[in-house]
Amino acid sequence: MTSEAEIYDLKGLNCPLPVLKARKRLAGMAPGSLLWLETTDPLAVIDIPAFCTENGHRLVETQPQSGGHRFLVERGA
Repeated sequence: MTSEAEIYDLKGLNCPLPVLKARKRLAGMAPGSLLWLETTDPLAVIDIPAFCTENGHRLVETQPQSGGHRFLVERGA
């Protein structure tokens, strides 16, 4: 499942840019599409899950990475 996911590099961006850019990118994707969001913003661990909940997307997986986090998001309907 994760092999079909696109990767969106949001490293170096601070709140609220990772969420704003993720929103725009996901809006252009088909429902059910998978997108890895790679961030270095420490607030992303709060912001990305909240964004998913508020916008009907599913947070599939979260992974810590060197200097940041990685989030696998499934676009909602």
